[in-house]
Amino acid sequence: MQLGIVGLGRMGGNISRRLMRAGHETVVYDRNTEAVSALAADGAAGVDGLAAMVRQLTPPRAVWVMLPAGKITEETVEALAGMMESGDIVIDGGNSYYKDDIRRAAVLREKGLIYLDVGTSGGIYGLERGYCMMIGGEKDAVAHLDPIFNTLAPGIGTIERTTGREGRDPRAEQGYIHAGPAGAGHFVKMVHNGIEYGMMQAYAEGFDILHNKMSEELPETERFTLDMADIAEVWRRGSVVSSWLLDLTALALAENETLSNFQGGVADSGEGRWTIEAAIEEAVPAPVLSAALYARFRSRREHTFADKLLSAMRARFGGHAEATIKKS
Repeated sequence: MQLGIVGLGRMGGNISRRLMRAGHETVVYDRNTEAVSALAADGAAGVDGLAAMVRQLTPPRAVWVMLPAGKITEETVEALAGMMESGDIVIDGGNSYYKDDIRRAAVLREKGLIYLDVGTSGGIYGLERGYCMMIGGEKDAVAHLDPIFNTLAPGIGTIERTTGREGRDPRAEQGYIHAGPAGAGHFVKMVHNGIEYGMMQAYAEGFDILHNKMSEELPETERFTLDMADIAEVWRRGSVVSSWLLDLTALALAENETLSNFQGGVADSGEGRWTIEAAIEEAVPAPVLSAALYARFRSRREHTFADKLLSAMRARFGGHAEATIKKS
């Protein structure tokens, strides 16, 4: 099958490579000409712009946009919509806000075009592991592109099959689903990323407690020198907290147990915020996910005005001295 791919960064390039390994044809474009040349060397048809891509694709065309959420994705979808023909499909495989998907799908529908939103999880490991995909949009278009999704998905692999799934959609076991109408794919992926924030924060806090068991604030008899790398490794083996995130944690700690190669400022890419917004709209309590998001904000700020004000209040009402700032 033929697919155009716009955006050849960490995931877009490997999506193209995984498809080509299975015999699909990809037509690729990126503003970075070196990225285009690299994919062309691997067998893709490289082009120098969106118009050239549309000309090279055979109708009904399908173009997968793999760009950061926001202005650049908006402009790319709008440009493609002005070039493509009725029945063509535009796919946003990035992390766009689901409400933007609903709006874009309606606009493209008026032009006779079809819009799919594909929440794509797999990161830099997707080339070998495959990509978990949550797809929103028209059922017939999703079915038409099933060979693409099936190739990109990880497949059943070695994961034990879930009992009681007889008669249910078999695509979920393969690692992809048609979540619902336009916007549903990115909505499910958005909540997925919100959960990811919470899981990561739980691991981080737990290991921080282990790491500080040698604190001078503890009685000497209660201090332990714990091996972080070994604890991460043993938890991977039969523990109820085992996961791929723990696998990655074990790798990082094995390479550098003190994590001295990191400063600790944790970014957020937007999906965590949108998840909390959705929780507020639905009046669904989400204290863990909210706290995980706020912890990321906090990681990027030291000695904030709020900290100073807390110290000032404590000094005023109780004469309390400020705590010594520790660096770990």
